[in-house]
Amino acid sequence: MKPSTELFSLIKSLTKSEKRFFKLNSSLQTGDKNYLKIFDFIEKQKKYDEEELKNHFKNETFVKHLPSEKNHLYKLLLKSLRAYYSDRTVSSQLKQEIKNVEILYKKALYKECNKFVRRAKALAKDYEKFYYWFELINWEKKLLEEAYESGVFNQDLDELIKEETEVIEKLRNLAEYHILYSKINYIFRSGGFTRNEKEREVVAEIADYHLIKGKNTAISTRATTICYYIKGLCAASIRDYEDALVNFKKAKSVMDSNPKIKSDLQTRYIYTLSFLLHCYIDSYKFEKADELISQLLELETQKTYNSLDSKVRLFTSRFIGQMQLYNRQGNFKKTLELVPQIEEGLARFEDKINKEKKLLFTYSTAYAYFGMGEYRTALKFINEVLNDNEKMLRQDVYSFARIFNLVIHFELNNHDFLEYDMKSTARYLNKHDKDYEVEKLFMKEMRSLARINSDAEQRAIFENFDTKLAKLLKIDRENVILEYFDLRAWITSKLENVSLESAIKNLVK
Repeated sequence: MKPSTELFSLIKSLTKSEKRFFKLNSSLQTGDKNYLKIFDFIEKQKKYDEEELKNHFKNETFVKHLPSEKNHLYKLLLKSLRAYYSDRTVSSQLKQEIKNVEILYKKALYKECNKFVRRAKALAKDYEKFYYWFELINWEKKLLEEAYESGVFNQDLDELIKEETEVIEKLRNLAEYHILYSKINYIFRSGGFTRNEKEREVVAEIADYHLIKGKNTAISTRATTICYYIKGLCAASIRDYEDALVNFKKAKSVMDSNPKIKSDLQTRYIYTLSFLLHCYIDSYKFEKADELISQLLELETQKTYNSLDSKVRLFTSRFIGQMQLYNRQGNFKKTLELVPQIEEGLARFEDKINKEKKLLFTYSTAYAYFGMGEYRTALKFINEVLNDNEKMLRQDVYSFARIFNLVIHFELNNHDFLEYDMKSTARYLNKHDKDYEVEKLFMKEMRSLARINSDAEQRAIFENFDTKLAKLLKIDRENVILEYFDLRAWITSKLENVSLESAIKNLVK
């Protein structure tokens, strides 16, 4: 059985201050500290190698029961991290306060207990932490029973029950929004956009749900943010970027107006900015897109966004956004100038960056090399995308990567391979339920181009291709290909004998 790398991953995720805190706590303990020896050794490893670890400590008794020692170290690290972050998030503060309430209650220190309950409840209320708020109300009811038994009747039980009912309703309301979010997020993460009428019907059903289309249906600030976020996702998935912009702006505005909620919804805030950025890019509002990139960059300097998960999300959101912005503008050289920083970030965050983000980095890099005329390098990167095909994740990227792959082979004059790959691509596209005519047009014209060697005949095909594409792109839905590969600009570059960069810049003026 392959040794688990969980301990290695946890150790490698620690910051310098977290390691220092762990070592400081360890120094206060007495007795053997075999776990520290294991920690120090694993910390120095670049890749986990259990055999190397065993060999290094072969003369130590503890190596005979290494799994239990590793497990002990893992638990100690988590305990240290719990202590380190005990007062750094609202949730951890509330957990600590509730523990204090429980201790004071068991000590029959009801007056002191009541102070902690009220203080914690005010915090839960400010941050709309409904689960904790509900639990604290239960503690209040317990304390109320003790007060009644002591002859103190200065608090109304009916008011407390009314508050409890309101909190339960807010919790139920928020939970219902989260279910809707899961549905639309599944469509977006699997396909990037709706690919057929069936998927559009699912999105329409979500958009038409009473909590989404109704007025004042969100009964808390948290619910309001996710309501607008869902509306934005619904619009973005059908490529209605104007409506998406309106709703993502509203989601951002609600969070900006409620700093406490915003600080506790870091992931949603980052992703809201990220979606706004992509909406501006896809709407060709490049100045607005630049402003969003600056906002993401500014968040990186804020202490609130200093956690590892926020750093990773900010890194991926900013750099993927920048690459897609430059590629859309035809500034391929600027895209490639980002590559060293991106590679450094990928190495620094390693497995913390999910597959979707790595896929988008790779695709954008391939596109930039293609735009610079470095077709063989572009092919190398696009093959990385195609060779790592997932059956569920971002099928939009994989589909257009296949189309882009054919264009690269055409530019490399790989006509024999192009014929073979066209058949494979056609089978793939036919196997997936999509109703975009632009893909069918592309395949038809590429078949013709692959069989012709004469410049005059190729030009005639490109002219015909250009005419048909122009008509097709008048249908908003068919413009989807431009988000992945500017087919319109590529045809123009062939007809006018200019670079793809020049063709794009002329078209987006």
